[in-house]
Amino acid sequence: MSKLKNKVAVITGGNSGIGLGIAEALKSEGAVGAIVGRNQETLDSSLKLLGDGFIGINADVTNVEELERIFKTTSEKFGKIDILVPNAGAGAVGTVANTTEADYDQLMNLNLKAVYFTVQKALSYMNDGGSIILIGSNAAHRAYASFTLYGAAKSAVIYLAKGLSSDLLDRKIRANVIIPGTTDTPAFNKFIPADQVDAVKQQFADVVPAGRIGKPFDIGKAAVFLASEDSSFMLGAELLVDGGMTYLVK
Repeated sequence: MSKLKNKVAVITGGNSGIGLGIAEALKSEGAVGAIVGRNQETLDSSLKLLGDGFIGINADVTNVEELERIFKTTSEKFGKIDILVPNAGAGAVGTVANTTEADYDQLMNLNLKAVYFTVQKALSYMNDGGSIILIGSNAAHRAYASFTLYGAAKSAVIYLAKGLSSDLLDRKIRANVIIPGTTDTPAFNKFIPADQVDAVKQQFADVVPAGRIGKPFDIGKAAVFLASEDSSFMLGAELLVDGGMTYLVK
């Protein structure tokens, strides 16, 4: 529990799935801070898992005005922020033939616009030398059916890691991006009937070269690396944590 001792972290979408896995991993190395989400029930249950050292902030990251409140509240409680993880995001299934303008705006607002402005609004509350950890997707590298817009948004997030690192060189704030593959999160239960979830997870596992789908803590361990001095020579980099899905064929 020493790599991130007393480092202050903010994880959006930290109340479930990958975000919670990241929060748990950061805390396991000594970090404190805030998780952000829109569902108070899952915020409360996640805080019970995390225990002392973390607070929950109910906020909508697509509302730029609410972003200021997130960072003000966190810094008043813990001091300046060292680790920022704009994790909140979601994939919408649809093709170019059936995606509406409203669908487009909703997906891009959450997966791209909110990421950009989360970083912007955090900057005045961040310590120099801090770490920004973006969350991409291997859907940015592989054309999965009906994930065109999501993949495009995540491709832009991958570029943001490069551009933000360049913009923030004078403050020595590094931005890097984790590329998860299929990960075992509550998202399965949103899109798949309950009696089919296990079978669908197994179908994904069967095609992953590593032989299983990811766990949120797999992503969390990568986040610890990018948050710590172990990755101090990495700027604008992609870290694939996808079980080999992007570049290997099983």
